[in-house]
Amino acid sequence: MRESSVAGIQRGLHGQIVEVMAQRILSGTIPEGATINVPDLQADLGVSLTAVREALKVLTAKGLVDARQKRGTFVRPRTDWNLLDPDMIRWHFSDSDVRPELLEELHEVRGIVEPAAARLAAVRAQDSHLQALDLAMAAMESATDDLAAVAADLAFHRALLAATGNELLTKMEVIMETGLADRDRLVHKVKPSDDPVPSHRRVLEAIRAHDPVAAEQAMRELLAKAAEDLHEVRGS
Repeated sequence: MRESSVAGIQRGLHGQIVEVMAQRILSGTIPEGATINVPDLQADLGVSLTAVREALKVLTAKGLVDARQKRGTFVRPRTDWNLLDPDMIRWHFSDSDVRPELLEELHEVRGIVEPAAARLAAVRAQDSHLQALDLAMAAMESATDDLAAVAADLAFHRALLAATGNELLTKMEVIMETGLADRDRLVHKVKPSDDPVPSHRRVLEAIRAHDPVAAEQAMRELLAKAAEDLHEVRGS
């Protein structure tokens, strides 16, 4: 990773260094508790010592590393890692060898959050929220490739969270988006003919009817179907 290889774009280089170091930690190449020899790491990556130190500051903010007098820079225990950080979520999903069960953990989170979100949306959704959900449904129906289908699905679930009128729930999209996109891509590969429109349509119509019970039930059915898809993906 020589600095000249990125055409002098320092910001791009910085991001590459952070990601390489993060992946080494997440994969266990640099295990929990290990001391990081900064000069050796700098020589290995072929970048400046300043660039490595700046990257370590980012990883420190995400709870991955810490520095102490006499001990030096070391990898913190996994329990200290900020697993809800958007970059951390993306890094986890970019390497399936890190946590192969991560998709199942994501599904558990969705099972807790989204039925309740659908119930709230049915009570609180305004016209603007329904319009956003309608646009996402239209995009889902017209999607002609996996990329478009994934984008439409993400837009729907993002709009659903926004329709709750709860800012903290809306921020849950940070947790779900990367994992949900990865899950969608895997499902489309295994079940390319599977049609997600009917299950999402039932959720939307229950929200439009301001029926919280029906909205919650429709979301639970959607997630049950997602669990079946996930089981097939893991099996294949």
